[in-house]
Amino acid sequence: MIHFDLNGKKDKIEELSKLTEEENFWKDQKKSKKIINEINSNKKIIESFNAISVKVSSMMDELTAEDLSTDFEMFELISEEFEKIVEEFDNFEIETLLTGPYDRNNVILEFHSGAGGTEAQDWANMLFNMYLRYAENKGLKSEVLDYQEGNEAGIKSASIYISGENAFGYLKGEAGVHRLVRISPFDSNKSRHTSFASVEATPEIDDDSEVVINENDLKIDTYRASGAGGQHVNRTDSAVRITHIPSGIIVACQTQRSQFQNKEKCMQILKSKLAAKLYQEKMEKLNAIKGVQKNIEWGSQIRSYVMCPYTLVKDNRTNYETSNVNGVLNGNLDDFIFAYLKLNINE
Repeated sequence: MIHFDLNGKKDKIEELSKLTEEENFWKDQKKSKKIINEINSNKKIIESFNAISVKVSSMMDELTAEDLSTDFEMFELISEEFEKIVEEFDNFEIETLLTGPYDRNNVILEFHSGAGGTEAQDWANMLFNMYLRYAENKGLKSEVLDYQEGNEAGIKSASIYISGENAFGYLKGEAGVHRLVRISPFDSNKSRHTSFASVEATPEIDDDSEVVINENDLKIDTYRASGAGGQHVNRTDSAVRITHIPSGIIVACQTQRSQFQNKEKCMQILKSKLAAKLYQEKMEKLNAIKGVQKNIEWGSQIRSYVMCPYTLVKDNRTNYETSNVNGVLNGNLDDFIFAYLKLNINE
């Protein structure tokens, strides 16, 4: 059961607001920014709660004042209003579930095609586009960091930086293996194929004071950048790939204006990944940040997208499902995300 502590949030705002009045508050920019963001986040939730309460109260007054048994036009208007309030409440409820240590942070999504060549690479690209559309639908900003084209179609791998309030909180549950079943557009026999691709979600972590990177532990490669569909092709080796040898973590960036900027972005992502790894180890929960890391194959998927012989998207963790495959692939993921957050509220 979800418990919303309105008074607790008001007390938290008051407590944090007192800190902003201290003489040396603005000397530590990172700390002060974090406090201000927490104040604003709590204020936003309270404002949402108050706005919904006013609408519910207004609707109850209308129900009391009107005889809806004969006034069908008013009945339809109130029904539409009710549906809007339910949608607003669902969004509000999602916000109250985002209480993890990095839920308010930006997120780096990475995509990797599984075995299966062109089929899997095309599927990885479909997921890549699905999350770009989701970010757009939610009013989040997205920036493509790396894009490795497939041999014939799709992508071998790619990464997106998504920024905005609660970006990681929304997308943390999308980490894992995604399975697609469809009639292959690349098969002249029009036979059914099953493809796999994986998604990783890492929060951007500003507080990286515990992360110490030794330059000798890094393998830095440069290569020629190329974007989706042949866009942003660079004639110089400006793209950068950094391998952190002790951990095996690999990060890449090719979309900044220069090799220096790409390297700087890589280092920022690497620090976030290492900080996330430290958090995982401290909490002794391997799946707390990036989700379950499994082989990209049968039996390891978190969600299945079936386009033939019937249409169905089903999450294997929550059992939430919908037949609207095209809607999901167009970025309508809120119902899946909400189901996951409700299931994992106590984790």
